[in-house]
This record gives sequence, structure tokens and C-alpha cells, in this order.
Amino acid sequence: MDILTAAAAAEALDSDALLVPAFEDQPPTGPGAAWLADLYESGEFKGKLFDFALRHRPEGLKARRLVALGLGKPADLQPAALLRAVAAALRKFKGKGVRHAAILLSGPTAADPFASAAVEGALLGEFEPDHHQTDPEKASKVIASFTVSGASPEAVERGRILGESQNFARAIINEPPNILTPTALAAHARALAAETGLDCEILDRDRMAQLGMGALLGVAQGSAEPPAFIILRYTPASPAPASPHLGLVGKAVTFDTGGISIKPSEGMEKMKYDMAGGGAMLGAMRAIALLKPSIPVTALIPSVENMPGGRAQRPGDIVKSLNGKTVEVLNTDAEGRLILIDAITYAERLGCTHLVDAATLTGAIVVALGHLHTGAFTNNEDFLARLKTSAAAQGERLWQMPLDEEYFEALKTPFADIQNIGGRAGGSITAAMFIRKFVTSAAWIHLDIAGTAWLDDAKPEMAKGPTGVFVRSLATLALDWKP
Repeated sequence: MDILTAAAAAEALDSDALLVPAFEDQPPTGPGAAWLADLYESGEFKGKLFDFALRHRPEGLKARRLVALGLGKPADLQPAALLRAVAAALRKFKGKGVRHAAILLSGPTAADPFASAAVEGALLGEFEPDHHQTDPEKASKVIASFTVSGASPEAVERGRILGESQNFARAIINEPPNILTPTALAAHARALAAETGLDCEILDRDRMAQLGMGALLGVAQGSAEPPAFIILRYTPASPAPASPHLGLVGKAVTFDTGGISIKPSEGMEKMKYDMAGGGAMLGAMRAIALLKPSIPVTALIPSVENMPGGRAQRPGDIVKSLNGKTVEVLNTDAEGRLILIDAITYAERLGCTHLVDAATLTGAIVVALGHLHTGAFTNNEDFLARLKTSAAAQGERLWQMPLDEEYFEALKTPFADIQNIGGRAGGSITAAMFIRKFVTSAAWIHLDIAGTAWLDDAKPEMAKGPTGVFVRSLATLALDWKP
């Protein structure tokens, strides 16, 4: 999709559909005001979020359609509401003769955050997970361009990069596991680095063994596909003195059968999404490389396939992690935390002072929070407050979960330093506590995205499939970092 800016008056905006924001109990005064006033009076249009009103061939406008875009109450207006409304509008009207859309921003929506949000919404709404379909009619349903009137070019460009980066992550996460192996994911990382100027390093199995990443390699040993440890580095041209070093760690199990502790067959096809944390970090690094924050950022993405082969890890195995602690593996389907601990140890060795890991880690977080909120765990409240601010600005929801030391009792074993599961009670918490025990000095946040990384059914603003959750929030965390 081409993203354009325009300074033309509403009457001169040439598009198949011109979107104009509208609010509850407040008829607009711009294009189509008289028409909309009648709709408000009749109750046909109320201006609630996801309310739409359509007029063909509006008098006095060059646009072929005028679309009133409901945003809810003016007092509750946030950029995220505009993002969702624009995304839903484009999803509603594409394939119905709309190839070129535009939006007129004025009044409260003329500020830069709303311009960025409008562009992000257009891009996110346009995405479809149909890359492998061969229907020649697909091309006719694509919205080719989106024009923003009444916004600064800088805000529009930021929105374009953030939206495209989230879709970049969604496209990778959507790939089937026969195509997206750890080796293929590493190739995506190399291509991204070459395109954006990031530094890229890939550790292979021999190098990981040399370093002592026994927890990660234990997970990988059952698969014919070799593991890959992806490292992407962004270094600002002029880093601030005593600048923090942000590390983004993403779980990337390109397919998770559960290993010897094998999963039920029903729904196992969704386990291609078990690399959504790693995919999100690739998307975030794309945005960071293009938008150039003032702090250094390193992404560390351990990638494996968890298979029940003849050489697979067994329940009862004891592995030695990179930091020297031993782990008793009671369940081979609790593999994500095993690859994350070696990645976190390596991140600290590389000098990362602040770490965020994202992982489709536990079904327990879905039981606790459903599919609306990402579960967040931390050892540093100030750091989490920064991420909360960034997430709120992007309309991505997180909910802080407890991490009391008493939860560690469930992870104690007489046979090793720690065991990798803690039972059903508080499963997402004991999983986070397991990871916490391998963080030595960094401020750390763990995001359990198992409930938010994909949609089983389409929403008005987003297609079924991968969401790319937290790409924009993590990029914003780096971009807006203030000492």
C-alpha cells in the first residue's frame, strides 16, 4: 500500500472513499455535515466506535464515497481508537470498489499521534494472511493507496514504518513450518539487516555448544532442523552518555510438537505461531533501524524446532544452562523457557542493561487473562512503567502479574538446581519465575503473549491469524526513551 500526504481541501481530495472522523453526540461540521446531521437525528448513525455511514457520489466532493468514521465519545478519544476505526473501515470497504482511500484529519485528530495511528490502522487493516493462495482475483481486492490530509509528513512516515514493521512480523509469523525453519528465520534476519543497516550475527549449533548453551540445545536435539541463534544490533550514531542498552529477546520455536511430552493433535497446526515472540522482535528491530532511536538495541532470537525424534530430549533429563545452573526437564513441552534462559544470559554478557522477552509461553496466561491482555512480569517497576506508557500510546494492553518469591517453591527439585515446570497452579507465574532465576543484573520484563499473538477469528480491524503484538510498543519504548 502506498502512503501519501495531501494538503488539498476536502473538496479536492480524489479518492474512492474519503473518511471523516465523527463522534458520539457531536455531528461534524465538515464535509457532509447536513447529511450526517440527519443520520444523527434519526438514530441511524451515532458516532460510536466502528459505526460507519456511507454516501455515494457526495455533492461538492471529488471523492466517489464519503464515509463517516465513528470514534466514540470525544472525551475518550485516543489515537488507538482512530487506528482501530481506520483499520475496520478499510477492511469493510476493500473489495467493494475501493482501491484508493483517504482520510481528512482536523480538530482533535489533526495532532501527530493521530496521523501516525491513522496510517498504522490503514496498513494493519489491509494485511491478509493469504500469501499462499493463488486466486487471481486477490489483486482486485487490495487497497493500493491511503492518503492522509491534515497531517505532518514526519508523523505519517513514523506511522508507515511502524505499521509496515508490524505487518513484516505478521507475514513471517504466518509462514508454515515446512517453509519457516530456524535456518529460514535466520535468512530473514540477514536480509532485514542488509536492507536496514543492522549488524547481524548467527550462532550455529557448534558455536552454541562451544559457549555452553545446554538448555537451548537440549530442546533442539530432537529435530533434523538445526537451531539458529539470531543476534541483531542497532547502534545509534551518537549514543547518549551512560546510555542504557536495551535487549529484546524473542522465543522462536518454529514448530512445537511438545517433543516427547507431545501435544494433542487438535489445534497443533497453530504451533507455527510459537515463534511469534521472535517474529515480533524482528519487526521491532526493523522499525528501530529505520526510525533511529538514541539508545543501542540488541535483539536476541533463539530459534529451534521442538520435535519427538529418536534423539529428542526426555522427561527426566538434566541439562546445564549457559550461566552454569542445571535444569531438570520434567516436561519437554515447557521448552520456550529453556531457550530463553540461555538467550537472556547471553544478552547480559553482551552488556544489555534492560531486557524485554516476549514468548508464546503458557496456556495458563490465556486462562488468566483471555485474549485481550498480554501478561507482564518484571523485576523492576520503573522499567515496566516505561513499557506501560509505550503500550498505552499504541493501544496494546498488558496486565502486570505477580512474581512473589514464594512461587519458586514449586520449581525446587532434589536432582538439579531448578526444574522446568511447577504444576498447574499459577502456571504462567511459575514459568516467569523460572526465567527470573536466570536474570542476574538487568532490569527485566517478561511478556507472555500466548493469548494475544494470534486471532482464531477475524476482528473488525484485523484479519484472522498473527497479530504482530507488541512490535509497535517495543519500538516506541526505544524511540521515546528519556534518561
